[in-house]
Amino acid sequence: MPDDVRRTRLSQLDQIPDRDPEETSEWRASLAAVTKAAGPHRAAYLMRRTLEDAGAGVALPSLLETEYINTIPTAAEPAYPGDEAMEARITAWNRWNAAAMVTRGSRQGVGGHIATFASAAWLYETGFQHFFRGKDGAGSGDQLYLQGHASPGIYARAFLDGRLTEAHLDRFRQEAGGDGLPSYPHPRRLPWLWEFPTVSMGLGPLSAIYQARFNRYLEHRGIKDTSSSHVWAFLGDGEMDEPESTAALALAGREGLDNLTFVINCNLQRLDGPVRPNFKIVQELEAQFLAAGWHVVKALWGTAWDEVIAQDTDGALLHRLRTTPDAQFQTYATRDAAYVREHFFGADPSLRAIGDRLTDAKLLELFRTSRAGHEPRKVYAAYRAAVEHKGAPTVVLAQTVKGYTLGAGFESRNANHQMKKLTGAQFRTMRDLLELPIPDSALDADLVPYWHPGENSPEIRYLRERRAALDGPAPARKVVAKPLPAPAPKAFAALEKGSGGQEIATTMAFVRLVKDLMREKETGRRWVPIVPDEARTFGMESLFPSAGLYSPKGQTYDPVDRDQLLYYKEAKDGQILNEGITEAGSLADFTAAATSYATHGEPMIPFYIFYSMFGWQRTADQFWALADQLGRGFVIGATAGRTTMTGEGLQHADGQSHLIASTNPAALSYDPAFGYEVAVIVREGLRRMYGAAVAGEDQNVFYYLTVYNEPKVQPAMPAGVEEGILKGLYRYLRAEDAVSVPQDAPRTQLLASGTAIHWALDAQRLLAEDWGVAADVWSAPSWTELRREALECDAARLRGEERVPYVTSALTGAPGIELTRHARWRLA
Repeated sequence: MPDDVRRTRLSQLDQIPDRDPEETSEWRASLAAVTKAAGPHRAAYLMRRTLEDAGAGVALPSLLETEYINTIPTAAEPAYPGDEAMEARITAWNRWNAAAMVTRGSRQGVGGHIATFASAAWLYETGFQHFFRGKDGAGSGDQLYLQGHASPGIYARAFLDGRLTEAHLDRFRQEAGGDGLPSYPHPRRLPWLWEFPTVSMGLGPLSAIYQARFNRYLEHRGIKDTSSSHVWAFLGDGEMDEPESTAALALAGREGLDNLTFVINCNLQRLDGPVRPNFKIVQELEAQFLAAGWHVVKALWGTAWDEVIAQDTDGALLHRLRTTPDAQFQTYATRDAAYVREHFFGADPSLRAIGDRLTDAKLLELFRTSRAGHEPRKVYAAYRAAVEHKGAPTVVLAQTVKGYTLGAGFESRNANHQMKKLTGAQFRTMRDLLELPIPDSALDADLVPYWHPGENSPEIRYLRERRAALDGPAPARKVVAKPLPAPAPKAFAALEKGSGGQEIATTMAFVRLVKDLMREKETGRRWVPIVPDEARTFGMESLFPSAGLYSPKGQTYDPVDRDQLLYYKEAKDGQILNEGITEAGSLADFTAAATSYATHGEPMIPFYIFYSMFGWQRTADQFWALADQLGRGFVIGATAGRTTMTGEGLQHADGQSHLIASTNPAALSYDPAFGYEVAVIVREGLRRMYGAAVAGEDQNVFYYLTVYNEPKVQPAMPAGVEEGILKGLYRYLRAEDAVSVPQDAPRTQLLASGTAIHWALDAQRLLAEDWGVAADVWSAPSWTELRREALECDAARLRGEERVPYVTSALTGAPGIELTRHARWRLA
């Protein structure tokens, strides 16, 4: 580098005194001399070596990008613990049956995805044979977030291990009869197999991070030892475009979640084409993860590349690998040897010399098949490095070919995501490539057959022995949690008797109730308060010193408000999850806690409290995933309504969250007007979700309550209103009990929910005083539940049953309302 350039280049280090400028000059001159004499590649190599050696004891920030080669050299790979030939045969059967299932389904017009599992087969199989722990042991097993588009391969494996039959496979994507297989991981549809829904792209990685974090939360709070559980998230490189995919990487890094591994299948293809056509997705992801504090393991090239890389004496090959864009690698995988020889090796004399020493067959092997993600030894080495690394989560960036083993018409083709079947000729080619003992006669039928080596075959015995050694089948979902005892009535008594002359908002009423419930001897520690940053807004600061805010590091500083009664207390065993400004992260927390009864056999009672106008509309897709995952808990939309917040913008006015929530069948939505209604709903929610199961009642629901910001005097609970509160409607105050009206006055009925009940009460007074009209006021805690029950009655009529909707029976006979049969349906 010329001296004048050195003198004018600005550096952060210019701010720091240089105690020996002469020594510094010598080091810089040495680097310049190497660059001039041996070239920039050699200089870069020496600098990398120096930085790696310095990393052991010198405080230097790490580089955010390494060479485009494997992190673990072949010579450093651990011994493979399994029978590779046996595992190759098992993987071949899985490949075959997955392709057969989707192809057979295409005759019914349902199709499916083939290419994703074809590329990732060894990424899964190596895990199933050697890493993924099941639920038959003493712990909770591992948590597997499996890539949705690869589900045919998971079903194929469950077919081999005896958990699915051919009849099941033939009902892939055909669930109308009640015994089909959902196209993607769907716990509500197949609750004995799937634990986590992962096909709403981006939600899987986000949920996996918070699941790993919640595992630590359970352990630190002494509720369950989760130290042997590992969270594995299998993702696509294209999926990492979703903002949710990378939203919580820093959380995992700063909390050192070494119980978490991301495996990103880098086949360099999105759904319609290359992931980074003019750039490199692997290098981009490496930089993101390293910057977030993750351990990165790159498993890119197969063994065939070893001898080629060993010939790179001047760094030209490494430079070519690092600078070739993804789309060009996709092209190399589909072109002939002459094209590769000219376009990859021909641009540089050093590279041309290497290429000249390679046969055409070798060139095709390098660029068509030799990927680390297709070699079990390299996948095993990467996974071993992941589970043995301590202090940080690990991401494995595994390079594969999309559509691998499906033939030239599939492999690396832009359209392979949309290709739903193989031809007979393609199946024959695949059979020969995988060396499967399937006769030609079996392929002459209209439907390609499934194939099973036999219950007593060496392959099936080996598969079952490996799973037995790893604590049973996986994936698997089990519910072994016992019902929780009901809280003592005294916890609800304060809200039921009202607030006397004190004005309190229903937001505060809920927080006070939960504070009392958290003191319960049997269940208090199972409450999980979750809030996105504004706990003080919701009046929750009183929980800070008593319950503590969870932090795996405890409190490493003196809080600024330590001298105050309600100071900010963080603790390793803290109970509150104060997530910062992230509704998505908070709901991912909620989901992990809400499904702990199944994941860990430990029922937890999460309540997630948020600004109602933000939480649901921002994260509605996550609420669907929560419902799919059969989560249980309380969701609280606080400071609700079109009330005191509208001055901050129309987006602060909550006029739609109940409409959105009504579309989610697992959400029981309530808009309580009074503190006692909150008490009744929460008590019922605890019974239904956490008590003993009742025949015909779905426990896998969650409750959504909107609570309000306006302080009001909270009345005592009238007698006999519990049923009406839960069903959604009851008469709160007759006109005669509130105002003076003539006996023969015209009469009407006023229905309201939430804070609007107070406007209805004002209207009751005005109608009597100004117009001589008697108005009864009804509280409608749930318009949604009224509607749902009425629709169920309509459906029952179609089956020949005569059922009267609750809303009809409640209002029948109320003066001022005349209901015809048609009107009853209309009200319903």
